[in-house]
Amino acid sequence: MVVQQYRDGGGARAARALAVAGVIAVTAGCVGAGGGSGGGDGGGGSHASGQRAVAAERPLDTLDRAADVLAEAGGAEARTSMETAAGGTRVTIRGQGTYDFRTQTGRLKVVLPTDAAGADDHRPITELLAPAALYMKNRGAGVPDDKWVRIDTTTLKDGNLLTGGVTDPMAAAELLRDAGDVTYVGKSDLAGVTVHHYRGVADLNRAARAASPQSRGALSAAAKGFSKDAVPFDAYLDDEGRLRKVRHRFTFATEGREAAEVTVVSTLLLYGFGAPVAVTLPDEDDIYTGEIRQG
Repeated sequence: MVVQQYRDGGGARAARALAVAGVIAVTAGCVGAGGGSGGGDGGGGSHASGQRAVAAERPLDTLDRAADVLAEAGGAEARTSMETAAGGTRVTIRGQGTYDFRTQTGRLKVVLPTDAAGADDHRPITELLAPAALYMKNRGAGVPDDKWVRIDTTTLKDGNLLTGGVTDPMAAAELLRDAGDVTYVGKSDLAGVTVHHYRGVADLNRAARAASPQSRGALSAAAKGFSKDAVPFDAYLDDEGRLRKVRHRFTFATEGREAAEVTVVSTLLLYGFGAPVAVTLPDEDDIYTGEIRQG
């Protein structure tokens, strides 16, 4: 399959794109995505002057501002996970790295799960995130080790909410804009940091319209590709209004003889605010333009 074929299809083709990307494993017609909560949160981080009170009585305003507050905070360390049940087996993918919310760029290492035979010889995939683009290295399937695969995320039917095995951190925050059915659950502790827990339902179409210009194209693509616009979430913000953890539950339809709806749970943890983030995008000569082996 050529690289451009990441760009076609509907929700199920997005699922197949995940498999071709080498990050999501397809088993028994379902997408295998990765997982849990990504481990310890690391808390900490510098406190901006003039603390923001996270008001329980105004949860919609608080969530609407979450992406903007992160942009003000700049860089952060991130841990990610995706999880789904594929053929009765729970599959988990984990990532870790840094992300700059001002420039919407990041660098993460994504660790694939063991395969059905129990083999665990997958090298971590290096991913570079940028507005409207995803770059992957060490993704196998015939791609030379010294080459990158580049994907235009505005043409992916999932808007790169799932394709790379990582939900882009800024997209995860932008999804909280204009959410519905939001309730304030209460305070809790997350790795030593007091956080405020909100539960609600994101709407892909509304979030895309309210998103920043850099995020709008990919989220608009996602709004067309998923079988449901509604995305339930749990979000945890600290006393300054910074998003510390968010878990989204995405649903899309597979195609074929055994068509079914698949749910993928994506979790993002943010900590170490103020961390330096260095992202250098590959030169054109370093981009792979050949065929990607399937299977």
